[in-house]
Amino acid sequence: MALDDYRKKRDFSKTPEPDGSAPTRKRKAGAGLFFSVQKHLASHLHYDLRLEWNGVLLSWAVPKGPSIDPADKRLAMQTEDHPYDYGTFEGVIPEGYGAGIVMLWDRGTWTPESPDVDAALRKGDLKFTLDGYKLKGSWVLVRTRGFGGGTRPSWLLIKHRDEWAGPIDITEFAPLSVKTPDADFVDILAADNPAVWTTNPPAKTGDTGKLFQRIIAQAVAMKEDRAPKETTTPRTSAKRSKKSG
Repeated sequence: MALDDYRKKRDFSKTPEPDGSAPTRKRKAGAGLFFSVQKHLASHLHYDLRLEWNGVLLSWAVPKGPSIDPADKRLAMQTEDHPYDYGTFEGVIPEGYGAGIVMLWDRGTWTPESPDVDAALRKGDLKFTLDGYKLKGSWVLVRTRGFGGGTRPSWLLIKHRDEWAGPIDITEFAPLSVKTPDADFVDILAADNPAVWTTNPPAKTGDTGKLFQRIIAQAVAMKEDRAPKETTTPRTSAKRSKKSG
C-alpha cells in the first residue's frame, strides 16, 4: 500500500501527525493539484516538498530548501509518500521519527508540465508549475545518476528561468509560516508544549542542538509571559493589612 512505509515509521499514540485514515480527497474537475512545503527542524533543518498525486503526497526532503535562482541545483531526497491531510500539518512531533517542529512554509497548487506524470517520474525528469504564496513559476525535479544506490533515489530541484526567478534567498526573505500568521518555530512550540524537550531535545549537539536550545528557552519564556498572572484583589490586601495591624 502507498502509505505503508509512512505508517511503519510512526507511533500514532505519541505523534500528532495524521495517520492517513482520512478518506482520499475527491478532486473536482479542473481543480488544481495540492502542493506544500513544510519547514522541518528535526535532527537537521530541512524543507519537505510535497506534491499531490494519485491520492497521496509524493515527498522530497530538500536540505537547503527551495531556491528561486536557476543557478542553484538543490538536492532533494525522495522520502515515503505522505497522506493528503499531512500537507497542511503544522506542530510539534515530541519523539520518535522526525521529532522536532514542523512549520507550513508554503502551500498552493501545482500543474504538471510533463504530459504523463507517472512516465516522467519513472524517467526521472518531472517538469511542473507551482502557484503558491512564496514559490511560483516553472520548476523541474531531475533524478541524479546515483538513482538505485540507496533505498530512495536522490533528485535535484531546479527553478526554470521565468518571471518568478531571481537571485533572492527565498528561505531567508520569507522564513515564516503561511498557516499561522507571522509564526516562527518559537511561536509554534510555545503554542504547543515548549517544555517537551527540556531534558531530551531531538538534537543535543552542533548548530542544530544550539538552535533547539535557543528556541526552547524562548518558547518557555513566551509561554510564561502569556500565562495569566496571579493578582491580589483590594479585599485580600485589606484583610492582610488588618491582620498585620
